Amino acid sequence: MKKVDFSQLLEKILSEVRDRKMPVKEALRKLKHFPFDACSFARIDIQRGMRQGFPEVVLCEGKTREQSVEILGRLAKKHPVVLATRANRKIFLAVRRKHRQVKFNESGRTIRIGKISRTSGGRVLVVCAGTSDMPVAEEARETAAAFGVSVDTLYDVGVSGIHRLFSGMEKLEKADVLVVAAGMEGALPSVVGGLVDKPVIAVPTSVGYGASFRGLAALLAMLNSCAANVSVVNIDNGFGAGFTAGLIARNAEKSKRRR
Repeated sequence: MKKVDFSQLLEKILSEVRDRKMPVKEALRKLKHFPFDACSFARIDIQRGMRQGFPEVVLCEGKTREQSVEILGRLAKKHPVVLATRANRKIFLAVRRKHRQVKFNESGRTIRIGKISRTSGGRVLVVCAGTSDMPVAEEARETAAAFGVSVDTLYDVGVSGIHRLFSGMEKLEKADVLVVAAGMEGALPSVVGGLVDKPVIAVPTSVGYGASFRGLAALLAMLNSCAANVSVVNIDNGFGAGFTAGLIARNAEKSKRRR
């Protein structure tokens, strides 16, 4: 395979813009799919933020500590805020030796490098059924917060004590989008969906006894929800839910400004 010299390619694009041979919009389109930062074990997508609204997030699970630290370090050179998921304390300690501003959420298993600047008035509410669902909820919370939106929580409000949920109605009504995590029978997102006129992102968790099948029962219940505003991500995928919620909240704020 022929090696691509990205510096020459970039120079060509910029030269064509300067000489008015290429429109600026066309140059931006090409740059969105431009280079990656390659090392011996990874090709890091440094332009993902241009395409998807947030930089590549590092999944530490399955990687060595050294690999995770190297990828995070390369991303941190390009972006003010970098996020890692499914991380452990050993990875965090190794990252902290190389970066000054690092936050570790042990429950959510996330690492964040850099300080989040509040860039949007969009609001996300993360809800979970029980304390056992909190690790997944915390992964969602940390991910959504990285978008610079407001993130609030409403935890331990499962359907076995449904009155606890109603005490948080003000929070439910203020949010632009809700993430709802639940295991067992997975009923909570349907209940929440029936109470609000906002998108509800349901996250089945692998919490529950034998017939819950490690989250499969909750997943199927959520997919069969009768609440039309409920969408579902994969089992324990707090990251995916938080990412989508962050995008929705940020775009909701943009829509408010245009009105």
